[in-house]
Amino acid sequence: MAPPRPPPIRTAPMGAGVELLFLRDEDMRQAQDLLMLACRAFNALIDEELQALGLGHAHYRIMQAIALQPGLAVGGLLGLLGITKQSLNRALGELLALGLLRQQTAPQDRRRRQLYLTTRGMEIENRLFSLQRDVLLRVYRNAGGKAVDGFRRVMRGLIDESDGPGLSAGALPPPDRSTP
Repeated sequence: MAPPRPPPIRTAPMGAGVELLFLRDEDMRQAQDLLMLACRAFNALIDEELQALGLGHAHYRIMQAIALQPGLAVGGLLGLLGITKQSLNRALGELLALGLLRQQTAPQDRRRRQLYLTTRGMEIENRLFSLQRDVLLRVYRNAGGKAVDGFRRVMRGLIDESDGPGLSAGALPPPDRSTP
């Protein structure tokens, strides 16, 4: 016997009419599957370039976070990425050794290490970002403004629902691609 279906969930009124959204388990499984496949496809866009550079996705996530928040402290990066100290330290060490990243002591707290991309690190991060940006731009244009807005609301909702420490879509900083 199949489990009972939950009652329909009403979404907030959109546009001129009110739409009812019926959410069945099949719909939720499809959404989960689409998220997994989309993440895999989106990350695959940079696989060849990462491999040529001898880097992995963990390296790129670190570079991406630092590109968005130059001067991010190691502890802040650890919380943002949600990885172990051991994993972070290994990848940070490799990025530092390759000259893609630099760290400096925070002037206000000498115990705190702030991270910055080097010029070469910024060039590589921008090149990787552009591979994903170009595809995302085409997909956004094909989907239209309302779909893009809906996508962003869903992604922010998933982040806010995650209850991860320090995770909140409202707390995401605006991009800052400058260096001190």
